[in-house]
Amino acid sequence: MSISIKKVWKVVIIMILPLFVFTNSFSQDLARADSLINVLGSSDLVLADTLKERILWGIYTTHPNPEVVIKYADQAIDLELNNNYPDNVKKEEWLALAYLNKGQAYKIKGDLEEALRNLLKSMRYANVTHKDHLRASVYNEIAGVYLFQTNYSTAIEYYNLSINIFRISHDSIQLATTLLNTGDLYRLNQKEDSALLYFAESKIIFEKNNYDIGIAYNEGNIGLVYAQQGKYDSAEMNLANAIGTLERFGDKYPVAVYNISMADIYKDRGEYKKALKYAQSSFDVAIEEGFKEQVRDASQKLSEIYSELGDYQLAFDYQGKYYAYKDSVVDQETIRKMADMRTEYEVNQKQAEVDLLESEKRRQSIVAISLGAVAVLVGIVAFLLYKNNKHRRQANNLLREQKEEIEAQRDQLDELNSTKDRFFSIISHDLRGPVHAFKGMSRLIKILVEEENIEDLKELNVHFDNSVNQLSSLLDDLLDWAVAQQGNIPVKPEKVELNKLTDDLFELFHNMARAKDIELTADFKEDLVLHADMNCLNTILRNILNNALKFTPDKGKIKLTAERSNGMVAISVEDTGIGISKDKLDSLFKLDGNKRSWGTQGEKGLGLGLQLVYQFTELNGGKVTVKSEENKGSIFTVYLPAYIDC
Repeated sequence: MSISIKKVWKVVIIMILPLFVFTNSFSQDLARADSLINVLGSSDLVLADTLKERILWGIYTTHPNPEVVIKYADQAIDLELNNNYPDNVKKEEWLALAYLNKGQAYKIKGDLEEALRNLLKSMRYANVTHKDHLRASVYNEIAGVYLFQTNYSTAIEYYNLSINIFRISHDSIQLATTLLNTGDLYRLNQKEDSALLYFAESKIIFEKNNYDIGIAYNEGNIGLVYAQQGKYDSAEMNLANAIGTLERFGDKYPVAVYNISMADIYKDRGEYKKALKYAQSSFDVAIEEGFKEQVRDASQKLSEIYSELGDYQLAFDYQGKYYAYKDSVVDQETIRKMADMRTEYEVNQKQAEVDLLESEKRRQSIVAISLGAVAVLVGIVAFLLYKNNKHRRQANNLLREQKEEIEAQRDQLDELNSTKDRFFSIISHDLRGPVHAFKGMSRLIKILVEEENIEDLKELNVHFDNSVNQLSSLLDDLLDWAVAQQGNIPVKPEKVELNKLTDDLFELFHNMARAKDIELTADFKEDLVLHADMNCLNTILRNILNNALKFTPDKGKIKLTAERSNGMVAISVEDTGIGISKDKLDSLFKLDGNKRSWGTQGEKGLGLGLQLVYQFTELNGGKVTVKSEENKGSIFTVYLPAYIDC
C-alpha cells in the first residue's frame, strides 16, 4: 500500500517535533523509534534528504539499543558528509548531534575509547555552530565517559561546564539531566549527602515538566543511594518504581543497573532466591544488549550469591566472567589511549588558535600594505609599517614560545608514557606470579583436604601466607604510587606521637621478624612528637622497616632510633643486612622501570616502596638520607618537622 508524501510528512512531523526540544539520555522511546525505522525502510517512498536526516535523527535519539543507535547515526553522518549544504553551520550541527549520540551508545556498550573519540568529534563540530546548549550536551556525555572510568576529577570538570551553560540558557530538562548525572558521580564517590542534594534539585525540575522517564532515573538513583546507606526498604521502593517505568519505555540499560542493586538488597536480607532472580535478569539483559559494565557487575553479584548458596562451581564460573569483563571495560591501555586523545584534541585546539593568529597577522599585513599604497604622507606610511613590523615580531615570538611549549609538553608526555609502560609491564609480570600460585594452591588444597593430609596442608599454608604478603605489599605500594602520580594526595599535617605509631608498626612486622629470628628494637631518648600527615608517615616507616626485614638475613638486628635535630625529628632505621652497592645508591629513589632486587629469602622488590618514601617525605617538608656498606648493613634516616606546642 502506497502512502502519499504529504501524509508521510504529517506522520513524521507528529513523531519528530516533540523530540527537537531535548537531546539527552532520557529520550528513549522504542515504539516511536520503530515507527520511524518502518517509514525509513518503506519501498514505496522517495524521501528528500532534509526529511531523511530528521527521520534518522529521530531514530538515533530515541532508540534504547546502542547497536541500533550506532547504525543509524553512521547513516546520518554519511548523509551529511556527502551532501553540499548552503547553510554549513546547519550541517555542522547535524554532524555534532550524530557523533554525540554515537559516542553515548559506545559509552553504554562499555567501549570508552571509541566513545571519547566520537564525542571529541562532536565537540569539534559543536564549536563551529557556536550553540552553547549543544556544547553543554557534549560536555555532559564526556563527563559520563570519565565517570565510567572512575576518573572523578575530570568528570566533575565537564559536568560543571555543562551545568553552567544550562543554567544560563534556562534549559530545564537538560539542566536536570546534568544535575542527575553529577549526583550519580558523588554517589559513586561515596558522597551520598551531596548526591541526594543534586538528585533533589533534579527531581523538582523533572516533576515540574511531567517528564516521566527522567523521574524514573531520579527515583532509581535515589534508590541506589539508600541501598549504599543500608536503608533497604526505601531503596527497594524507589528501585521498583524506577524499574517499572523504564521497562514500559523499553530502556534496558538502567534496568540492568537497578536490578543488580535489588539483588544486593535481597542478598543482604538472606533472600537468595529473589536476589538470584534479579542478578540473573541483569546478566541476561546485559549479555543480550552488549552492556559490558553490567555483565561485569552482574557476574560478580551472581558469584557472591552462588557462593552464599554453597554452589562453588557456579560461583567460580561467574567470578571468571567478572574478571574477563573487568579487564575489558577499562584497562590501562584504554586509559592511556583516552589520555592521548584528550591531549591531541587540546593540542589541536591550541594549533587552531595559532593558525587563527597567523591568519589575523596576514590580514593585518594586507590592510597595512593597502593603506600604504593610498597614503599621502611618507611619514604616516613609515609609521604604519613600523607598527605592523612590531606586531609581526611580537606574533612570531608568541608563536615560537607556544611551539616550544607544545614540543616540551609532548616530550614530557612521551617520557612519562614510556616510564609508565615499562613500569606496568613489570607490575603485570609480578602480579601474575602470585595469582597463578593461588590457582595452583587452590587445586592442591582441594586434593589435600580430600586426602586429609594435614601435614602437607600446614606446609602449604606457609607458602600461601608468603604469597599473600607479597601480593598485599605490592598492591599497597602500587596504590600509593598511583595516587602520588595523580597529584591528589591530601597531606594534612597533625600532631603524631612517635611511640604510639611505632608500637603499631612493630606489631605489624612482629611475625615477619620472628620468622627470620631478627631482633627488632626501638630506642628513643625522649617522647617525640611530629607535625606530619599520619598516613604518609605510616607509609614511610612501613616501607623502610619492610625493606630492612627483607634484606636482613636470619638472626640479624634492626634498630629504630629517633632524636631532635634543629627543629626536626630524625628517625633512623639501622639494620645488619646485605647493604647497598655504591652504584645503586645514586638512583635509589628513582623509578626507572628496571630496579628488581631480591631479599635474603627470595623476596622480590621493585624499588617502588623507596620512591614512595622519598616522595611522601618531601610532601611533608622533610628529607631522607641513606648510609650503606655492602655485607655490613644500611641506615635510612628520615627528617620530618617536630611538633611545636603553641
